[in-house]
Order: sequence, then C-alpha cells, then structure tokens
Amino acid sequence: MRIATYNVEWFDALFDESGQLLDDDEWSGRYNVTRGDQAWALRDVFRALDADIILVVEAPDHKPKRPSTKCLEHFAKFAGIRATAAEIGFPNQTQQELVALFDPKVVKLRHEPVGHQSGKAGSADAPRFDTVFRWDIDNDQRGDPVRWSKPPLELIVKHRSGFEFCMIGVHAKSKAPNGAKNEVEMMRRAVENRKKQLAQCVWLRQRVEQHLKMHEDLILLGDFNDGPGLDPYEEALGKSGVEIVAGQDGEAKLFDPSLLMGATMTTSRFKLKGDDYLEALLDFLLVSPDFLERKPFWRVWHPLRDPKINANKRLRDALLLASGHFPVTLDCEVDPGKKSPV
Repeated sequence: MRIATYNVEWFDALFDESGQLLDDDEWSGRYNVTRGDQAWALRDVFRALDADIILVVEAPDHKPKRPSTKCLEHFAKFAGIRATAAEIGFPNQTQQELVALFDPKVVKLRHEPVGHQSGKAGSADAPRFDTVFRWDIDNDQRGDPVRWSKPPLELIVKHRSGFEFCMIGVHAKSKAPNGAKNEVEMMRRAVENRKKQLAQCVWLRQRVEQHLKMHEDLILLGDFNDGPGLDPYEEALGKSGVEIVAGQDGEAKLFDPSLLMGATMTTSRFKLKGDDYLEALLDFLLVSPDFLERKPFWRVWHPLRDPKINANKRLRDALLLASGHFPVTLDCEVDPGKKSPV
C-alpha cells in the first residue's frame, strides 16, 4: 500500500465555478506558471506517485455549487490516475481544504471525527477539531482559546485485505509573520503564531494519545509548517511542534525518519529575491509503533535531492512547476489474506 501527502499550492486557482479544470494559458497562483502548465505538471506528478491514498493539502475551496471533492475527481479523470474518489472532513474558510483522494478498488475511507464538542469557552481535554481547545499560551494561568483555521481530517481507512487503521490529515498554522510592517511587529507576530502552532500540536498530541491508548494503528500526515531546528524561537519555546506531536521523553512515539535528519532534510522549496531559494522541512508522514512491523519505506520526492528523480527530467521539471512543496510517500505491507470487496 502506498500513502502520500502532497501540498499543492494554489490548487483552487485551477478550477472554474463548476469545478472543471482550467487547462489554459492564463496565469496560475504560482509565480510565472500558467494554469495549463501547472495542471499538466500535476498530472505527471500524480501519475508517478500512483498512490492508493493521497492527502491533498491546500485542496480546492469547498463551495455548495463547486465541492472540493468534485474538483479533485475531475482532476483525477484528467490525470488518468486510479485514485478517483475523494473524501473531505470539515470544510474551512481559507480556500485550502484537506481532502483525501483514494482508489476505491483498494481502500474505503470515511470521515470520523473524534472528541467532544467544547463550546465557546473551549476545553483542555482534546475536543473535536472543529471546536475550541483551551491552552495557556502566554503562561498567564488563564488559558487561551485555540481554533483550527483548517480542522484536521480524521479518517477510518479499510484496506481490501481487511486491514483497518486511523489517519489524520493536518495543515497546521503558518508561523510566517504575514502583514508585519516593521521588525518589532514581525517578531511579535512570529512568536504569537508560533505559540498558536504549538497549541495546535499539543491538541494533536492529545488525540494521538487517545488512539495509542486504544491500541489503534495510526498515520498522521500533512504540512505542519514546522520542523526540528527550523526557526530561532524553538530554543526559547522548547521543542518544535512536530516533535511534540511525535512524542517526547517517556511518551509513546510516532515515527518519521525525517525527524532524525532535522533541517538537513527538506520537503519544500520557495523562491526568494533574485536566484535565491529557501528550503524547509515542513511535510511529514508519521506512523504509530505497530506500523514499523509492516516494513515501511519513506520517500521525499525532492526533484533536486533524489538522484533517480533528478535523472528523470520530465518528472523533475513537473515537481518544480507543480508546487513549492514536494510529496512524501510511505510504502508498507498489508496482510494480503483473502481480498474482500470494498
């Protein structure tokens, strides 16, 4: 079985109001890339991935007359991939949805949110992701309400072999100080955003512990907008958010080999001024301890760091055109047994 997470920048801009793909020469949301060029690049990438499940981070906006799932199903038909079905959780207001594309002949997915509804005051005990978490961000002993702008996507996945597991798709808060007008405000916003991102990760860790106590197999994947050693505030505020989610000393841990490599591994590449680029480790695919018995193999599809991809000019160029993020995949064994219809 192959599972992927892929943040597709400005995917929403590739679809019209009826959900049809815009394969033309107009500019996409990506700098100096047309909608047609991005669409065909994504076609090549998704075909190469050939995954059973793809968590699409920044999926098209979900609207009553243009559902995100419909957009992705149209894209799947255009791309000619076998992941033709789509499942969404709680839609959001950011034009960046979390949606799982999947092969309905291999797996069955259903959205199954966990946790209680907190009310406006919030709860410190892992409430449902579309409600309010309360956590003391500022150490003022009062507790602060924390919300997800993009509530995580909680899925139950059943493979045709009978193997069943939980999957949580994530797009955590960005720490970028967007809108800051000077250096002082930039630092203030960066610290504030980082604290909110950490609070979301504490919330996620609580949910992880609930699954682990139930001895459930779990995959937690997506864009954390964070990674070990990523920014100068980490030392002052403790571990990175993704390390909190993965588990700290004495806790049952989730695993992704990128965590061991830290900032030497990157999953994204963004253009700065001139010919400069910023690379960062933002995208993860974490598994619970029992998954390690299934011989998992991780791959970051970095077009310039993976020698096989770099040697494949068409795929390399497609990855660079399609998004500033690169896919991360996990291949693992499932018990074949007797294949039952999904």
